[in-house]
Order: sequence, then structure tokens, then C-alpha cells
Amino acid sequence: MTTAMIADDEAPLLKYMQSMLAKCWPELSIVATANNGEQAVEVIKKYQPNIAFLDINMPGLTGLEVAQKCNAQCHIVFVTAYDQYAVEAFEAQAVDYLLKPVEQNRLEQTIERLKS
Repeated sequence: MTTAMIADDEAPLLKYMQSMLAKCWPELSIVATANNGEQAVEVIKKYQPNIAFLDINMPGLTGLEVAQKCNAQCHIVFVTAYDQYAVEAFEAQAVDYLLKPVEQNRLEQTIERLKS
């Protein structure tokens, strides 16, 4: 079973990602969510998900900092409203970089990339 976690400091966007993933990848198990970067690191260490969907701009640690601490432990997908961090994201070995609001067809492309 493929597992994932989602980290976003905005509750509506967190719920939106959960619902989009449930719709596009129903067999994916969301093992936990986090509201800030420090929680994201804790969740990744505790649950060891296969994938982490990370917002970039979060309190505490940014998504980029979380990825630097945890990228060997799981695949990273950034989900953010900021396009200026794309180069840094891929330098942090991100699988993909999704801009908010995430569109279904774009998320489906990411899912295909993750499955392969």
C-alpha cells in the first residue's frame, strides 16, 4: 500500500488536497497531516510515508527545509502558490511541483509520475 502525508498551514487547502487525492488516487492511504514544518518532520519520521505533499511557505520550517531533512525517507511533492521556488524544489530532489489551486488533470500527471 502506498502511503502519504500532507503538510499545509492553511486548513481549507489541506482538506482540499485530501479530497483531491481521495478522488484521483483512492487506493492512496493518507497516514497523517501536519500544520507546520516541524510537525511535518515529526510525521515523516513517525509514519515513514512513501510520499510527502509539502506546502513551501509554512511556519517553523519551510517545505524546502523539511525536504532537506527528510528527502531520503520519502518522495517529495511540493504544493504551493509560489512559482519562484521551483528550481530549489527540484534541487531538493522533488518529484513534482504543483501550483495552487491544484487542478485535477495536473494532479493526475503527478500521480502517474509517482506510480512509475
